[in-house]
Amino acid sequence: MVIGVCRVELSIPDSFSLKDKRRVLKSIIARIRNRFNVSISEIEDNDMWQRAIIGISSISNDAHYTNKILNEVMNYLEKEKSIIILDYSIELF
Repeated sequence: MVIGVCRVELSIPDSFSLKDKRRVLKSIIARIRNRFNVSISEIEDNDMWQRAIIGISSISNDAHYTNKILNEVMNYLEKEKSIIILDYSIELF
């Protein structure tokens, strides 16, 4: 069993309140969850208006497949216009 974990630091430049931030994040999280069948959640910077850190995880029997799924999620996030990716890391266990 291989567990893949991705930690993504985001900037949300058009957010001017926590309500704006939650609206953007909820939309992105729901679309990723439905499209890629991964676990995803905001894990840090919950009270900051223009920053968020999300965690994404995937479990599989194949390390190559797990890494591929997490890279596809990152490619999807890079195309998202409402956020800027500041940093990310992918680890497989």
